[in-house]
Formats: sequence, structure tokens, C-alpha cells
Amino acid sequence: MDDRPGDASATERAYRFAKAGILDGTLPAGELISEGQVARPLQLSRTPVREAFLQLQSEGLLKLFPKRGALVVPVSPGEVDAVVEARDVIESHAIETVVGTDDETLGEVVAAMSAAIDEQVAAVAARDESGFVEADRRFHVALVSAGCRSLLLEVYGSLRDRQLRMNHGALGGRFPGRAERLVTEHRAMLDRVRARDHRGAVHALRVHLAGTRASVLGTPPPAAG
Repeated sequence: MDDRPGDASATERAYRFAKAGILDGTLPAGELISEGQVARPLQLSRTPVREAFLQLQSEGLLKLFPKRGALVVPVSPGEVDAVVEARDVIESHAIETVVGTDDETLGEVVAAMSAAIDEQVAAVAARDESGFVEADRRFHVALVSAGCRSLLLEVYGSLRDRQLRMNHGALGGRFPGRAERLVTEHRAMLDRVRARDHRGAVHALRVHLAGTRASVLGTPPPAAG
């Protein structure tokens, strides 16, 4: 077993590997995993994996059961609602700021959001789940980074892991066409931002967030309106 110190400690390697699997769904929510599932591919002993699991339990991503393994904690309805509520507050504020800014700044934000949509379309065609989720993140970050001050940006950044867990599955989830619908929702938001239509952009955002909430909780997406 290779527990030698390198660029990252053995515990850090185990932590990053396990956390990445939880966030991208490789280690599915609700599944009981063993230390060996992480130790074997990394050629580590179980000791650093055990330490990594303790870190992940402290973050609410795992629940440890002695001698049985670790449960990948599912995303709860309460967590989904909290993330959606936080995003609504922050992104609505960002929209208000961006639509009232100068033409040059607005143009830069619109260009960044448009580029992210193009990346999502390409990811759908390539069935690239990770690329799709990353492009989704860039779309929203382009808006928030232009429309919010540092404290709100920090809060938004703290939601990243939760958003990753919520967004994965769009290309192959329970509702066919969800990825294409997300792209359509993004385009609706972008059109309203470009037009400096504050009320319309916030409405488009809330339609988008409602669809995201429904897909994560396993209920049919709300009808477009």
C-alpha cells in the first residue's frame, strides 16, 4: 500500500477521491460504501480512508456505521429547499444589479452567460455529464460574480458542493429531456437579462429553480408558464 507523503497526504487523496465520487454520483446517495472501495483504487491502507470518511461525515456527506461501512447521505428535501431559497435571494439580487449596469459590463456578462449555454449544448450532444454541470455552474457564476459583492459571493461559493450533487443526473435522470429544458430555461433568463427586464429575468430564474427542485426531489417538473 502506498501511504507515502506526496503532493497531498494519503488522507487528503482518499478524501478528494471519495468526495468527488459522492458529488458526481459515482458513489450513489443512499448506498453503503466500504473503506476498501476507496482504498483499493488508490492503493492505500484503510487508515487514511477511515480518517477521510470522518471528515466527510463532519461535512454531512457520509454517516458512519462501525464495522458496516459508510452511508452516502441522500440530499434531503430540507437541504434542497434551503439551497433553492439561498440561490433565489442571491441570484435575484445579482439580476437587479446587472440589468442596471452600464452597457459594457452588461455585454460582458451576457457574453459569458451565452458562452456557458453553448458549452451546455455541446455537452448534451456529447453526453458529457461533468461538462454539462460545469457549464451550468459557469452560467450562474457569470451572473453572480458581476452582480454581488464579496460576502454574497462567498455565501454562493459555499453552496457549490450542494449544487453539484443536485445538478448531476440531468443528462440521464428520471425525466428525459431535463438537460434540454435546463438549456431552454437558461436562454429565457439570458434573454431577459439582455433586455434589462428585471422582473422577467427574476421570473425566469424562479421557473428554473422550481424545475431544479422538482427534478432533485423526483417529482415531475412544473408546467412552463
